[in-house]
Amino acid sequence: MSTPVRPDPLALELLVHGVAGAGPDELLGDPRTVRVTGDSTAAVFRRTEDADAEAHPERYAGRPVPEAYCWSRLTSGNGTRALWLLLLPFMVVNLAHWARPAAPTSASGNGVASTPAPAPAAETGAGGSPRAVRAYGLLVRILALSLTALLIAAACEVALDLLAWQCAGSSACTGSRSWLGFLSADGGWWGQPGRRLALGALVPAALTGLLWFLSNRTWSAYESQPPPSGTGDPDALDDTAPALGRPGFWYGRRLVARLRAAHTAAGLLTVAAAVAAPVARHDRRAGVPALEAFGWAVEALLAAGAVTVAWVVCRRGRTEARPDHRLDRAAVTLLPGGALALLVLVLGYACWSRPGWHSAGRLPGDFAFGVIMLAQGCGVLALAFVAGHLHRRAPDPAAALRGLGGPAVAMLGCALGGVMSGGVAQRVADWLDGGATPGMAGAPLPGPPVLLSWQAAVLPPLLLVLALLAAWFAVRGAGARRRLARAVAAEYPGEVPDTARSRRIAGARAAAALTDSAPWFVGAVSGITLLLGAGALAGAWLTGRVPGEAARGADPLLEGAARAAQDAGAWLIGLGIAVFVTWGRRAYRDAAARRTIGILWDVGTFWPRAAHPFAPPCYAERAVPDLTWRMTGWTGRTGGRLVISGHSQGSVLAAAAVWQLPPPVRRRVALLTYGSPLGRLYGRWFPAYFGPGPLAALHGEVDCWRNLWRATDPIGGPVLADAGADVDRGPLADPIAYGRSARHPLPAPILGHSAYQADPAFAAERDRLLARLAAAARADVPHQREDPPGAAQSPPEPPPGLSGPPPAAP
Repeated sequence: MSTPVRPDPLALELLVHGVAGAGPDELLGDPRTVRVTGDSTAAVFRRTEDADAEAHPERYAGRPVPEAYCWSRLTSGNGTRALWLLLLPFMVVNLAHWARPAAPTSASGNGVASTPAPAPAAETGAGGSPRAVRAYGLLVRILALSLTALLIAAACEVALDLLAWQCAGSSACTGSRSWLGFLSADGGWWGQPGRRLALGALVPAALTGLLWFLSNRTWSAYESQPPPSGTGDPDALDDTAPALGRPGFWYGRRLVARLRAAHTAAGLLTVAAAVAAPVARHDRRAGVPALEAFGWAVEALLAAGAVTVAWVVCRRGRTEARPDHRLDRAAVTLLPGGALALLVLVLGYACWSRPGWHSAGRLPGDFAFGVIMLAQGCGVLALAFVAGHLHRRAPDPAAALRGLGGPAVAMLGCALGGVMSGGVAQRVADWLDGGATPGMAGAPLPGPPVLLSWQAAVLPPLLLVLALLAAWFAVRGAGARRRLARAVAAEYPGEVPDTARSRRIAGARAAAALTDSAPWFVGAVSGITLLLGAGALAGAWLTGRVPGEAARGADPLLEGAARAAQDAGAWLIGLGIAVFVTWGRRAYRDAAARRTIGILWDVGTFWPRAAHPFAPPCYAERAVPDLTWRMTGWTGRTGGRLVISGHSQGSVLAAAAVWQLPPPVRRRVALLTYGSPLGRLYGRWFPAYFGPGPLAALHGEVDCWRNLWRATDPIGGPVLADAGADVDRGPLADPIAYGRSARHPLPAPILGHSAYQADPAFAAERDRLLARLAAAARADVPHQREDPPGAAQSPPEPPPGLSGPPPAAP
């Protein structure tokens, strides 16, 4: 008697959307959807008719149950997301941490790029390069700390220097602004400069508190989500194990808490130093022994606090080998608490009565902006040296800028921070000066530090260079379009050539190909920014005057160019600040605008906050555990097959989640990606984590993986060139039809990055993946069970360590 053939187990298709986020009704193609699991921020949805699919598997013979994971509200939820625009430089410098080149592996020695071996600190490299990997992470964290100091210093410049020191000390400025009258020299108790500074210090101190609040609030919703227990055995990881497969990669609780405490303390100490420096300087000139000694003691405490902050930031990197639930409670509690206590002490010291003290000129200490800028430039150069060393040890031809993508991104983050912070100071100074130009002869107030005016003056030449680069890329694109147009019609046999149609298709392909030139554009911008920044710093320090004044009396052409650059730069900064504020207000009020801005966060906040704790939160630390829990729980409960299907950024989340699966679950899961930036963008910009080595390792662990791509897609592309047709299928025909026909009576659109599911190849590849999973399950004889009829629907036990609800956050 023959044994009856058991039907294939239930199949599930888990859809993960990309940037800008589609709703569950759009993903599932049905307006009637129900939330299966999750909350209002991120959840899994099904069509209403599929809600009880597990109870009726016979209905789904030959087709999978579709469900969608919607995560868009992680980056474009309520109106407070508009405040994240303030954190843009922090996000960019955090990306630089992850853009380092791959370290060589000690296992292969063949130059294949891979991630370092597991260690207590993830910044410990392999293959003889642990110091270089640690140095890279250390330099990025120091640059991130300098950005925090720069932002708070800019707030001090506005509140302490321009308002409390310069304007309040000028009768002309306070006379036209009645709301500042109580701060004037004859305004009473607050008229003394020290007390005005103490009052003004509340503004940058409040900004520091806001940054701490945003980081702490988002931590509770993101980094506090622990991964499923049992997703990996850290002792079983070998030297070439990709970092994204480590159990602790998506759990950055300890690092973020420690860095948040250090950066909060750094902000408070910056405010305290801005108040203490002019007060202590006055006391030393006044010759009051008690106050002079107290001033020296305060400055010594500030120096000790700065050294402590630097030590905490430099001491340890990320821990990824296992979920690290511990907290450095001494640093997390005592460091910001001690800095706050010291700030209160400094404010009390500044409020001490000092009759006869009057404010004049600029606030002492504006030299600090030059020091920060010089330190950032030297840090970027050192980072480039370390990145170049790593790239030479493990060459990756596809890596952006020959391994210098991280330093280029770090340079852009520093430049963006300088423009944003200096721009606010310039706008406030223009407002206070009325019709005068800050720093020029005849201006009623000295204005902000000279360096900020030089920074504004280099913006016009920078934009001119950007325009020339854009024009050059446009010319190249036009030439590529003409070349491609000649061969387009031949790709559609039997069609009559149409010149206009061929040009449109070729134009879409040429525009999509410009993405591959983006690294050199970014590199050129970063290099020019570094050179112009060095010129601005040298001009400010050598002349001590704003560009228009420094060029006075020189050649008329040079004098006119300097004045034009200064005025145009100030105008551009004003325009940029206005656009920035308008954008933020619109995002706060309009959900549609918030979703548009959310695209920026979708791309920039995928990575954990390893360098800057005030960066927008890493949504993947919520999304990846969500997907991992869903796949492990469903396959363990039903014994079914699962295809996780990711589009665009969703494909990156899908791959990261599959990396986290334990082997028993991974054997039941197939990966389908389309429009995926895994190889084209992430592999080039983040080679240590998505380079050829890690992606090849993922392919080895997930045999059932297919990737669809189009030549007209500016984001997606092949993920594994060496694997050939084994993984990648493409380029798919786009448009589907060249001209009108009986089957396509209307012109077929050029889809580019969208609507992959409408292509017949999508359903074909999904069905092939499910069939391969079913065949593998039938061939896995040791894992088959001889159950009696009627018992086929009994769910098997989940893998060890994955049963029960998620563990509570510690």
